[in-house]
Amino acid sequence: MVFDPNSGKLRPRSGWSEIWHLWTVIVPRRSINGQLVFGKVWRRHDGRDWIYKKFTEYSDEEAA
Repeated sequence: MVFDPNSGKLRPRSGWSEIWHLWTVIVPRRSINGQLVFGKVWRRHDGRDWIYKKFTEYSDEEAA
């Protein structure tokens, strides 16, 4: 449940807020060698803020 400040009532959380999305982020700075810093994270909205989780890639060989 999420509190709606406009109506002053609790309302159910929307279904899409439970879904994690793979998101590419670019940090507005450069690394030591001059390239932009970027990466992938898991992201979902909890009705108020965005929540981020680290995304760890693995090769197909490690999955087996």
